[in-house]
Amino acid sequence: MGIIALGYIGIRSDKMSDWHDFASGLLAMQAMDVSKAARTFRMDDQRQRLFVVDEPGPVLAAMGWEVADKSDLDHFGARVEAAGCAVRRGSRALADQRFVEELITFEDPDGNSVELFFNPMRASEPFVPGRPISGFRTGALGMGHAVLHAIRIEALLPFYRDVLGFHVTDYGLTPYPLYFFHVNNRHHSFAMVGSGQIGFHHFMVEFCNLDDVGQGYDLAQLQEGRVAYTLGRHTNDYMTSFYAHSPSGFFVENGWGGRQIDPATWEPHETFAGPSFWGHERLYLPEEPRARLRQMRLDAAANGIRAPAVVDCPWLYGQLAG
Repeated sequence: MGIIALGYIGIRSDKMSDWHDFASGLLAMQAMDVSKAARTFRMDDQRQRLFVVDEPGPVLAAMGWEVADKSDLDHFGARVEAAGCAVRRGSRALADQRFVEELITFEDPDGNSVELFFNPMRASEPFVPGRPISGFRTGALGMGHAVLHAIRIEALLPFYRDVLGFHVTDYGLTPYPLYFFHVNNRHHSFAMVGSGQIGFHHFMVEFCNLDDVGQGYDLAQLQEGRVAYTLGRHTNDYMTSFYAHSPSGFFVENGWGGRQIDPATWEPHETFAGPSFWGHERLYLPEEPRARLRQMRLDAAANGIRAPAVVDCPWLYGQLAG
């Protein structure tokens, strides 16, 4: 019983052509349904992992979270309503658009669109990536992860932790508050950053091969202004990644080698080393905040802070974690 994975992300944008090139080119997703008003993309055998629709409204059209049992929709619907948020049962037409059997929809306390769904549709044809890659790390781990801005993180935290049952993996309070949550073995499928803003910060896709990330990084550097964070490695989930500016302005993290945890034994804790061991220079930031984050990386290096060596082999780490 419960929410088990991030199933899909939906985006509102009038830049359909740009999104088609970005998702199928840099992100290597497979473009499926193509029309003037919508685009859908695959990453694996699931019929839809990303969709882009040309309609008015906030940039984030939906965060789609998969539940284990159909009864979970009623269970969480009642909890969300008790928390003061209106819940709507998805119509048959909406379920068909999302390629799921059934779903409910609601907004979190900050107005972000959330969908809980049961039984996603599988594609009958093999996945064909938009550029040559070794595939994505999805399956039971879900699509990847999604991250929201928060004006007051302490106000948004109880909704996802206590109402939706997301589990805190770890958190950092400097230079700004960051909370990471797991719903399966992936270190985090959801996070929130106390940026003082509201809306969508980024989503992450994890490639199966580090070279797929490196080749994507080469492609991104050919496009002026596309790279938002340089190549680097995170301190908590050990992901090696770079971040790209999406056509809608938020970021997309292109990663490899992410950490898996055992939810049954994991203990949430505060982290102090900063977001990254090295790299991840925030090219979009003014110099002062960039320098502050850079100094945290230099301090981590000077203190010899590194990921455990076993994580250099994600396959072996997965076998040991399992």
